[in-house]
Amino acid sequence: MSTSTLTRKKSVNNIPVNRKPVSWRRVGAWALVVLAVAVTVAPFLWMLRTAFSSNAALASNAGNLLPADFSLGAFKRVLGMQTPEEAIAEGGSGAAINFWLYLRNSVIFATVTTAGQVFFSAMAAYAFSRLRWPGRNAVFGLFLATMMVPPIFTALPNFIMIKNLGLLNTFAGLTLPYLFMTPFAIFFLRQFFLSMSREVEEAAMLDGAKHLRIFFQIVLPNAAAPLATLALLTFIGQWNEYFWPLLAGQDESVRVLTVGLGVFKSQSPQGAPDWSGLMAATLVAAIPVLLLFMAFGKKVVNSIGFSGIK
Repeated sequence: MSTSTLTRKKSVNNIPVNRKPVSWRRVGAWALVVLAVAVTVAPFLWMLRTAFSSNAALASNAGNLLPADFSLGAFKRVLGMQTPEEAIAEGGSGAAINFWLYLRNSVIFATVTTAGQVFFSAMAAYAFSRLRWPGRNAVFGLFLATMMVPPIFTALPNFIMIKNLGLLNTFAGLTLPYLFMTPFAIFFLRQFFLSMSREVEEAAMLDGAKHLRIFFQIVLPNAAAPLATLALLTFIGQWNEYFWPLLAGQDESVRVLTVGLGVFKSQSPQGAPDWSGLMAATLVAAIPVLLLFMAFGKKVVNSIGFSGIK
C-alpha cells in the first residue's frame, strides 16, 4: 500500500481524525446513573401498572409488566364513583375511602405548617445572620445539633403536650408541633441572608428604619427565590407526613390522606387488600406533589447549590 493511500485513510479533507480512547471509568459512571434511575423509576411504573389493572386479575398476572385486564375501576372506587357491590364485582375489597375529605385535610395540614415554618424560620434566620447578641453562635450550633435528633424521640412529648391541652383530633393539634421553625429551614435561609449585600439595609437604617421594617420591606422581597424553594420542600415533606397525623388525628374529620390510605389498606372484608384501589389512590395523591416538583425542581436544585456554596 502506498504512502498516499495511508495518508488518505488517516485524514479527511486534510483534517486529522483524532479518536479518543474509550474511558471505562466514564462508561461505568453512566452505567451507575442508568441503574440508579431505573431503581428509582421502577416502583412508580409498578404503581401505574397496578392502578390500571383489575384487582381480580393481579394474582394470575403477577409477573406481567403491563396492566392486567386494563380497567379504570380502581380510580372510580377511589373517587367514590362505584358502589360497594360494583367494587366487589371488580375484585375490590368493598371498603370505602373518603378521598376528597382526606385530600382537603392534607391540603390544610401541609399549607398551614408550610406557611408557619417558612415565616418563623425566616425571622430566626434573619436574627442569626444580621443581629448581634451574646451567644448567637452557640445557640445556632445548638439548633444545628437538633438535626441529629430522630423525630421519633420528640413524638411522645409532643403527644402528651397536645393531649393535656385537649387538642387531639383537631387541626390545631396536628399543626402546632410543625408550625414553627426547623433547624434545616433556619440554616438554609441564614446561608442566603449572609450572602445578601448589607448596603441597602445600612442605608435604610440611616433613614431611621428599624429591623422589623427592613426585614419585611427589604430582606423578604429579595429572598423570594429561596423562600419559594423552602416552601416547596416543606410542603412536600408535610404532604408525606404519616406518623404524627396518625397519633394526633385519628378522627376521620381531621384524618389526612396518608393515614387514610393506611386505613383503606387495612379494611379488607374479603381478606386481601384492594391493591389496585390503593395504588390508584396513591397515584392521585402524588400527582399534586409531582406537578409542583416538575415545575420548580430546577429552581430548587439551583437554590440549594447556591446556598450551600456560601
